[in-house]
Amino acid sequence: MRFLGHSTVRMELAGHVILTDPVLTPRVGPLVRVVPPLSPEAWAGTDLVLISHIHGDHLHLPSLRLLPSSAVVVVPRGAGQWLRRRGIRNVSELGVGQELVHGALRITATYAAHSGHRWGPRLTHGPHAPAVGHIVRTDDVRIYVAGDTDLFDGMTALGPVDVALLPVWGWGPSLGPGHLTPQRATEAVKRVRPRIAVPVHWGTLALPGLARTPRMRRLLTEPPLEFAAAAGPAVVVTAPGAEVPLRQGI
Repeated sequence: MRFLGHSTVRMELAGHVILTDPVLTPRVGPLVRVVPPLSPEAWAGTDLVLISHIHGDHLHLPSLRLLPSSAVVVVPRGAGQWLRRRGIRNVSELGVGQELVHGALRITATYAAHSGHRWGPRLTHGPHAPAVGHIVRTDDVRIYVAGDTDLFDGMTALGPVDVALLPVWGWGPSLGPGHLTPQRATEAVKRVRPRIAVPVHWGTLALPGLARTPRMRRLLTEPPLEFAAAAGPAVVVTAPGAEVPLRQGI
């Protein structure tokens, strides 16, 4: 498993290469990548892509176009037609509770407490598809990929899991609704009960001018450390671009 930055994680499971919410380029709209760029080997061999929701920093068309055309792109129900019109053909949709079998993998979409609108929670026009998380299962491993979410009723039923990929911040100086802070991610650990919790959605993207301010420099580094201090030894903090040091048996 490798944390590529923001919400993008590369997982190699049961002979497959999975990418979550791939953001692979130096820029994402007005945001810039503030950690070292990725090389093509980071996404080589991808055959399954999990998209949690259609915000531009999670469903990023330039990044999807870098991937093999044979990769299956799994999107929230309602987003498939919008994506196909933009040239991404190998698309599957999953609504909450629905399952996709991909070789030896089983992918189940879970509820996520987050805006499903392409342009954010305040606008009502344009594409919309309810946000989801995912449970990824093999015969031996169960992984919770939260996407973007706040705490929600029913989160406890998702656990226990071997690994939870949990967001702990974002890309700006503040968080809107539908996100986990380090403190709320700590509560998510109590509910989901992972053997290992990997903080994601931090330290990767920023607005160019803000990235140099003292407050933003802190927010690019401190949220996962605060999460680890609060949630305890289950948390494995991994820098963007680095391998996640998983324990034996995972």
